[in-house]
Amino acid sequence: MLSAKPLVSSFITRSSDMARQTGPLPRIAALVTALSLVSSQAPADQPIQLSPEDMRVAAFLSLENGQMIQAYSFSEALLQRNPNDRDALLIHSRAARNIGKFEEAKASAKQAWKLAENDEHRYSSSMLMAQALASNEQHTWSQLWLRRAVQHAPNEALEQRAIRDFRYVRARNPWLTRISFSITPDSNINNGSSERSSFLNYELSEVLYGQPVEYQLGGSSLALSGIEYAFGLTTRYRLVETDTRAHDVIFSTDIRHYTLSSEAKSLAPSAEGNDFAFASYTLGYGHRGLNFENRGEYRVSADLGQSWYGGDEYARFGRLSVGQTYQLEGGRKVNARIAGERQIGITRSDSDTLRGDLSYSFLLPSGSHLWTNATGAVATSNARVDEFTEIGLRAQITFAKPLFGATAQLGIWARKRDYDFSPHSPDGREDDRVQVDFTLIFNKFDYYGFNPTMRVSASKTDSNIGLYEAQRFGVNFGIQSAF
Repeated sequence: MLSAKPLVSSFITRSSDMARQTGPLPRIAALVTALSLVSSQAPADQPIQLSPEDMRVAAFLSLENGQMIQAYSFSEALLQRNPNDRDALLIHSRAARNIGKFEEAKASAKQAWKLAENDEHRYSSSMLMAQALASNEQHTWSQLWLRRAVQHAPNEALEQRAIRDFRYVRARNPWLTRISFSITPDSNINNGSSERSSFLNYELSEVLYGQPVEYQLGGSSLALSGIEYAFGLTTRYRLVETDTRAHDVIFSTDIRHYTLSSEAKSLAPSAEGNDFAFASYTLGYGHRGLNFENRGEYRVSADLGQSWYGGDEYARFGRLSVGQTYQLEGGRKVNARIAGERQIGITRSDSDTLRGDLSYSFLLPSGSHLWTNATGAVATSNARVDEFTEIGLRAQITFAKPLFGATAQLGIWARKRDYDFSPHSPDGREDDRVQVDFTLIFNKFDYYGFNPTMRVSASKTDSNIGLYEAQRFGVNFGIQSAF
């Protein structure tokens, strides 16, 4: 019986390596017999009897010499004798794929996967399955099988080959899907107030001789702790692509559910986690292209969507954005974007928001990567209370050296938002928010090409109105693709 190891190696070595590994004189005789068959030197009227082992070698050498129909015939004969001959299934899958019999190629690779007994077997069968799927234009399924190959690769070289093939298939796949999932214990899932009191409407206070009246906050107006379960999906279908232009249809969803802690239930006995559940669905069009002698890329996108809050319809929205990136020398990059959003409220007011962003990223002398961003926004609404102006600054550094064996990122975000009108103060409303995030990506822990992540986040909002004072702390556990 021909061992599986040379067959696995056949995807990265030549037939001479296999002959060297088999060793004994009877194996060399088998190779000579096989070579004579491959060369078609045997008289037609004198059939040669081959053992199953010799036929496997002949089938393998046919693959190596590019004689796919002959390899297919040899493997067919072997499978008629034993449908569970794993080595014959591998040869049959490879040969069938190369002569365009994709369904047979997939069936043989799948059966070889079922018969696999170790990582070498699983790697070779999953690679063959991925190749058959890709040749049959089933790129997404091919990527899934390549993730299996990465998971079961017996060594780093074969793992890198599977990753390389994954990127090759992904680049040719009109579908691109990104999925995220996270669980976050959070001190303030409802973005409630960290204060226990606030003030009455100042217009009502005027009745009481111009003095504001303090009142106690309670229930879901307070910050409630619990756990957030978040799921995100973005899938893109590329309609048209050239060397410098691409047109896409994009669908995305963001779903968040919550459970309340026992402390939160005592603060708000009538509240439930589903009261704060959020979901949004968006369908849009995107166009991008290279410019500035391929040093830049412009982007245009338009989206329509709807959101739900607490299980009820919340708002419908439309967005339009244009952006431009430019690659400078030394790995530096500039990115600018202008975006407008119209929101048609269902349980809230209508609003229009115009936002601009400018970011700059570069490498530090230490090798760490620093990303900086400045943003500004203006919102108008049919309800004065929802109109605001905003400025913000962000910075994130990705450290060159790992921490605890993981890639470490530190981010800081500061935002100032002013509302000209507030029912709680004649001076309007001013909110200042600061947020710090620290993220670890555990690259050494890899499961089917995904790495676990942990993000610790803390934020504080200072406001001139106690109702909007807020503090938040959360630890996010999630996953992200390693390649």
